[in-house]
Amino acid sequence: MIANGTMFGLTGVMLAAGQSDAGGAAGAIQVQSVWDFLVKGGPMIIPIAACSLAALTVIVERSVVLRRVRVMPSGFVEGVRAAMSGGISSALEYCQANASPIAEIFRAGLRRHHDSPERREKAIEEAGAREVFTLRKHLRLLAVVAAIAPILGLLGTIFGMIKAFQTVAISGDALGKTELLAKGIYEALITTAAGLLLAIPALIAYHWLSSRIDRMVFDMDRVTVDFFEETLFAPSSVVRSSDGAVSSGGNGRDASVSLASR
Repeated sequence: MIANGTMFGLTGVMLAAGQSDAGGAAGAIQVQSVWDFLVKGGPMIIPIAACSLAALTVIVERSVVLRRVRVMPSGFVEGVRAAMSGGISSALEYCQANASPIAEIFRAGLRRHHDSPERREKAIEEAGAREVFTLRKHLRLLAVVAAIAPILGLLGTIFGMIKAFQTVAISGDALGKTELLAKGIYEALITTAAGLLLAIPALIAYHWLSSRIDRMVFDMDRVTVDFFEETLFAPSSVVRSSDGAVSSGGNGRDASVSLASR
């Protein structure tokens, strides 16, 4: 959406500017639509358009998946605390019923409530790493598109320049060679413009989504540490397991959870 909208919007401005140039010589290379403008870019417009569709798909998909209501549902922590009154099994059932990245991290810690703080911490960190990997899914594709789009545009321009100079070279009459060369260069530069018009919004979208993920990972880290230190890691905490047995929560603040570094 961002990539295609920016690309075709700026292309339309360039098209309008080109059509406003009056003169007989300019009339030979004027185009009548954005589609005609892109077609004149040659075969390299096809992979650039494919990259544009890939970038659009990733941006839309990640924008939906990375909504805070899906990553950290409002009131989730309070719900887990309330469910803890019925025991660990009730809290695990609540996490399973409210599936989300933060719920999976909590489940990993709650399933290890009877273990040592070190093993519980490791389980939480491993679950956090898996969820962070899921949040970053497909972002590398967006980074690749931002990197290769200008290169594809430059390659298309080089091919166009070769064709333009070849046309001039095989022209038998010296008269009109300047016009032929100008037309060829004009068409060759279209792919460079198209590649840049795709790469710039794709790069912006990549950093925007990455910063959004970083903020959510930081928030999940903070919430997870606070919850388990207050509930399971506190020296005075008492946890009722699914079989009704009572066990202490752990060794206070000796254990820490870190998701932000993942």
